[in-house]
Amino acid sequence: MSAIASMPDPLLLREDAGGVARLTLNRPAARNALSVDLLHALAAGLEAVAADPDVRVVVLAGAGSAFCAGHDLREMRQTPGQSGLRALFDLCSAVMTRIVRLPKPVIARVHGIATAAGCQLVASCDLAIAAETARFATPGVNLGLFCSTPMVALSRAVGRKAAMEMLLSGEMIEASHAREIGLVNRVVPDSELDGAVAALAGRIASKSRATLAIGKEAFYRQAELSLDDAYRYTAEVMTRNMALRDAAEGIDAFLARRAPVWTDA
Repeated sequence: MSAIASMPDPLLLREDAGGVARLTLNRPAARNALSVDLLHALAAGLEAVAADPDVRVVVLAGAGSAFCAGHDLREMRQTPGQSGLRALFDLCSAVMTRIVRLPKPVIARVHGIATAAGCQLVASCDLAIAAETARFATPGVNLGLFCSTPMVALSRAVGRKAAMEMLLSGEMIEASHAREIGLVNRVVPDSELDGAVAALAGRIASKSRATLAIGKEAFYRQAELSLDDAYRYTAEVMTRNMALRDAAEGIDAFLARRAPVWTDA
């Protein structure tokens, strides 16, 4: 076997088209469990798309039969000492935070299972579309390891009672229930998953990149503020947004009943 043929497959795949970058977790044999190496690869992939001016929207997907089965439990059991485990959880938390703070919308394309840190990935993304056969869980309680870090994203994506039921029971929920509690935006037949994700990503990618970046940052920042502070902050954001060339172009295009031509500035 040649040296090239024996090289391992990359842990993260990237495919770009029409302003949309698709990042695919590529450990299909392990149901895309988040090993340390995969987390590093995902962190690097997110940094790359953040810096790429041609990318307007990011789609996060999983290769093989599942979206993501969470942390690599075998690797975790072999990690020596609490310092190693803390480094793993800090790395994972940094990746999840990077998704939230990425200046571009991130859509989760969910099929198969999304469990534990995989469910955390879905909850961390700005939007999520699931195949109707997809299932979700935070099953750590079944293993004696409460899903405390996944809880952070989950409790910010769904209501408290729904989050606590998932965390305390550890049971799988169907995609339809995930839609009901707000974990995913919509559920589609498995055969229509790619088309639905592409359609949503394409619609978002047609907007001003500068406006998307301002809006995404403002959404998450205002959610952590009091009502009065949120209005003060968003008034400042709207004022800055109005100063953009794209805001002037968008309003002028609307008034003239023509399509806007974005400059992303």
